[in-house]
Amino acid sequence: MEEIEFFAGNPSPGIRQSAPGRLDVMGGIADYSGSQVLQMPIREKTAITLALRNDTTIRVHTQQPVSHPLFEADWRQLLVTDESIDYQHIRQRLATMPGGDWAAYAVSCLVVLAKEKGMARTGIDVWIDSQVPPGKGVSSSAALEVAVMRALAEAHHLTFTGTELPVLAQKAENLIVGAPCGLMDQLACHFGEPNKLLPILCQPDHVSDAIPLPEGVRLVGIDSGVRHSVGGGMYGAVRTAAFMGYTIMALYDGAYPHELQLARDTGEREHLLYNGYLANLTPREFEDRYAWLPAQLKGSDFTEKYGITIDPITEVQPDVTYNVLQAVRHPVYENTRVQYFSLLLQHLPPTADATGREKALQQLGAWMYQSHDSYSACGLGSPQTDELVQLVRDHASQGVYGAKITGGGSGGTVCVLCDGDRGLETVRRIHEVYQQRYGVMVHLFV
Repeated sequence: MEEIEFFAGNPSPGIRQSAPGRLDVMGGIADYSGSQVLQMPIREKTAITLALRNDTTIRVHTQQPVSHPLFEADWRQLLVTDESIDYQHIRQRLATMPGGDWAAYAVSCLVVLAKEKGMARTGIDVWIDSQVPPGKGVSSSAALEVAVMRALAEAHHLTFTGTELPVLAQKAENLIVGAPCGLMDQLACHFGEPNKLLPILCQPDHVSDAIPLPEGVRLVGIDSGVRHSVGGGMYGAVRTAAFMGYTIMALYDGAYPHELQLARDTGEREHLLYNGYLANLTPREFEDRYAWLPAQLKGSDFTEKYGITIDPITEVQPDVTYNVLQAVRHPVYENTRVQYFSLLLQHLPPTADATGREKALQQLGAWMYQSHDSYSACGLGSPQTDELVQLVRDHASQGVYGAKITGGGSGGTVCVLCDGDRGLETVRRIHEVYQQRYGVMVHLFV
């Protein structure tokens, strides 16, 4: 089906909006633990055309190769009653509909704006044409959500303040799609600026001024060819383990169970230890006070002894054994690495100071390698991303300085730090070697 054919029966003018994917440079999975993160928009964007209808039909078409590229439903099919919007019910309904798995990312935005902003429940036609490849760890879902939110806001004359739009986009993905993503992706896709790093302090959504990349420095993404999903089991298990560790720490230091329950119910954490965020510990504090946390803990044992976590998005599964200690250690050290990385990058010596610049770039790369190794220790690595990182290490004298797995890990894209045309050419060679080794075509995000 062509776009002109899709909109043929709709006389309303089409609204066009877009949002880019993002490359996770530093921070990644530490976002839900309150870390600072550094994100950069990629060139690839998700573009949509949206038109309002004069009925209650919802039609969404994607150009992606899926089994059901056209999703069609009526508002009345999604609601418990004519007046009630229940996120859990709609999530279950979408799961039973042809195309509901991918269309949920767009439809959830419509539902959230209707409930949270009072938007009229009119029908819509949405045409999606995305250059952001799915399953690569570059936030294809957040790019779609932000683009749809922007178009719906324009169509219905809605206004947002501050970080409200990305916060509502995250709510759509968490509560209707059912993916336990942090807020980092939606913030990056909404506020990111080309060739600049966006610093975000995820407590929960403090966005600072974007940092221009120093002259010559490039951050490039190489797709591993292994599909990544935030909804995948390992990402959820690591997130759950981090919050399990926080509960144990808080109770050990005198918190009451009802205080944890209050934080879970309301999202308010200021009354809790470290304001409810693991990233507020320094590595020294962690090692001195909490290195005794269990390396592993079965879900049923945690629930029996400690009760709940403060994370409303995940549930402790009784039969799963969680790697608690490393899941807590990662955000504590990652937040420190991100802060050092950001500071040094902004004070990178110029090309005229070749020795100073080389040492600084090597240190930036060292922090990226440490981050990558910590991901793997959490259980979020993969042989292919490890191989790409090793290829970068093997070319260390050729203008490349560091690499790490990105986003939620377990596949997806590797971010590479390189300098100058020589470094970019080295990245291209690594990309080509990898493609030839596996006989596949994988994306290069430049």
